[in-house]
Amino acid sequence: MSKKRIIIMGAAGRDFHNFNAYFRDNADYEVVAFTATQIPNIEGRRYPPELAGSLYPEGIPIHPEEELDDLIHRHAADQVIFAYSDVPHEYVMHKASQVLVAGADFRLMGAGATMLESNKPVVAVCAVRTGCGKSQTTRYVCDVLQQMGKRVVVIRHPMPYGDLVAQAVQRFADYDDLDHHKCTIEEREEYEPHIDRGVIVYAGVDYEPILRQAEEEADVVVWDGGNNDLPFYKPDLFITVADPHRAGHELRYHPGEANLCAADVVLINKIDTADSAGVAEVRESVRKLNPQAIVVDGASPIFVDNPEAIRGQQVLVIEDGPTLTHGGMTFGAGVVAARKFGAAELVDPRPYAVRSIAATFEKYSHLDSILPAMGYGDEQVRDLEETINAVECDLVLSATPIDLRRILKVRHPMDRVRYELQVIGQPTLEEILKERF
Repeated sequence: MSKKRIIIMGAAGRDFHNFNAYFRDNADYEVVAFTATQIPNIEGRRYPPELAGSLYPEGIPIHPEEELDDLIHRHAADQVIFAYSDVPHEYVMHKASQVLVAGADFRLMGAGATMLESNKPVVAVCAVRTGCGKSQTTRYVCDVLQQMGKRVVVIRHPMPYGDLVAQAVQRFADYDDLDHHKCTIEEREEYEPHIDRGVIVYAGVDYEPILRQAEEEADVVVWDGGNNDLPFYKPDLFITVADPHRAGHELRYHPGEANLCAADVVLINKIDTADSAGVAEVRESVRKLNPQAIVVDGASPIFVDNPEAIRGQQVLVIEDGPTLTHGGMTFGAGVVAARKFGAAELVDPRPYAVRSIAATFEKYSHLDSILPAMGYGDEQVRDLEETINAVECDLVLSATPIDLRRILKVRHPMDRVRYELQVIGQPTLEEILKERF
């Protein structure tokens, strides 16, 4: 039999994992190309031979997704694998139609083909959308497990935007490791809060050796999910976070709906700031799709270093980038804090935006009086710094999980907004974790 010729559509994460877990040493298939979207500056590269394995001595080319039709025809592709996340169901089927018309089969890969098994217990924290509150939920889970005397290691969903060989297996125990691996703002936002708690974080590209190395240091492995992707590891406890600010999205986004259906625990977060109708709608979705799931209520209260500094000021609010961009949110914790503590005005950053930051506003037109903390590389970090310093304001209010002052030189006073998970009522995640582990 001739090999089936495969193209994998991705965004430098799930696509590489699907290849490593299923296709890399599989002689029945030939992966002829990856396509890339969502993340800037990853197309035009190659998945390197050092990671691609013996069947691919020259590696595998990565093309912009815009070339998909041509790639299908050029390579006579048999199948196209859709392997990225946080997109509407309708979007997925539009891509399916495009592939089918071009002559290939369209395929989604599930847990059986892509989830690796650990020899240690695994808690997976996933979500129905980007920006639901996975990060604070993961931190809460780690805190409880540490209080139980467990050695906890976090493995984070991939964000490999640089040298893929150098990033194959990454271990983060302190800030020096972040500098050594040349982490982007997005990576630092996910890793620093764990490091601050004394929790070791692993990430990278090749998640089998990542897991095996992490197991040597862990009593419990915590999967810290990205976007609304499925976990890469088979979980012993599957926690899915839902957001009543975007009620109904838990039914309309891929693969967030799958996370909802697979969950042992559904955490309905942000009930302190969402309206009751939204909370009720999410509860009904859980009841219909996954009635066996344990439902936990949660809030994400905010904490500000100096709330009095906000009152009456012209404030530039900086929010988490992915939450605002492909997460689709129009506000985050920074806006909540600015309004709560009496800011006179939220300054619109768009007139001051330069280069890649201006392009971000053009692409995501729903954003106005907030600045996404984009930083997918040194050039974009410089663009972000220049944009912030060009804005005329009294105060910068940063609601990213890291202290941007360690990375950027900002001419304005800056205050930080933090948020942590608060579990409301019963059952609690603490009770569930203590029962399971």
